[in-house]
Amino acid sequence: MTADRIVYTKPSITDLEVRYATDAAANGWGARCYDYIHQFEAAFHQHLGTRHALATSSCTGALHMGLAAMGIGPGDEIILADTNWIASAAPIVHLGATPVFVDILPDSWCLDPGKVEAAITIRTKAIIAVHLYGNLCEMDDLLAIGERHGIPVIEDAAEAIGSEYRGQRAGSMGLFGTFSFHGTKTMTTGEGGMLVTQDEELYERVLTLSNHGRARSQSKQFWPDMVGFKYKMSNIQAAIGCAQLERIEMLTSRKRAILASYRERLADLPGLALNPEPAGTVNGAWMPTVVFPEETNVTKSALLKAFGEADIDARVFFSPLSALSMFTDKPDNRISWSIHERAINLPSFHDISDADMDRVCRVVRSFM
Repeated sequence: MTADRIVYTKPSITDLEVRYATDAAANGWGARCYDYIHQFEAAFHQHLGTRHALATSSCTGALHMGLAAMGIGPGDEIILADTNWIASAAPIVHLGATPVFVDILPDSWCLDPGKVEAAITIRTKAIIAVHLYGNLCEMDDLLAIGERHGIPVIEDAAEAIGSEYRGQRAGSMGLFGTFSFHGTKTMTTGEGGMLVTQDEELYERVLTLSNHGRARSQSKQFWPDMVGFKYKMSNIQAAIGCAQLERIEMLTSRKRAILASYRERLADLPGLALNPEPAGTVNGAWMPTVVFPEETNVTKSALLKAFGEADIDARVFFSPLSALSMFTDKPDNRISWSIHERAINLPSFHDISDADMDRVCRVVRSFM
């Protein structure tokens, strides 16, 4: 990597994060070993407007435990968009259930509600709404479908901190929501995640599962009440999360400003699509993305080559999960199978400069 290379993402870390992490490393042991975890969880559920939040080792772990707490298992089907990272589907497979991949909308690149309803069977036990790249699913439609069929809607908001749908924060509307704090995300704990919910019973089951199956009401030492998981966040990670959450408005507003800047720079290119922000929504803008018109005949390999030659990191748009060898091809999911070949994620780290964005946009323009 050269000194002039533009990376696609990196976290925003200040003295505040260093100070909190240092305190956790020096003093967060014994009776204080959960102090920052509890502080982080309390601050997060207040920020989201949910009753409960549980810090986890990853968003994948949070999704795994949430589905397990619902009793998802062999013979069950879970509907989700074909355009996704495998982290949204893996917990379904781990539990012995079947992911059912449906196509996406051409503008938001998220679940098509019409395709969701058509895919429902007697085995459907949940719908997972993944808010891709900060874009929002059509939650009113999905929640209405869920209510009509008695099927809960789950929000995978791994990429959507800062996104809002009709006054509600992403992750707060479904039976439960999950978040990622991976080092690439708008806010980070290095690795880590969070499960949020309004449902008291679900929260208690997940809380028990998260600690090797030990219920907090259990008075015996080292006595699990069920076979659980070990998906807990460390106190040091939570300390970083506390600092990041104190800065969340700045972190998300900067991401939104970067997306707006790209939109302004590329506004004159006909047919080029960027992350949408429909009326009544706020896009948290985790990952600014451009989708080229089909008539340009742009290819993923050509995009990667051009960005590489310009000394710029670029991230490919997610391939359809049904194209992976462990799943069954579903080329009828036409939009999912088309968009990923003519789209690219753009660099968007918090400190990216105007000159950097100009360089990125020159490569984009070269394909138009």
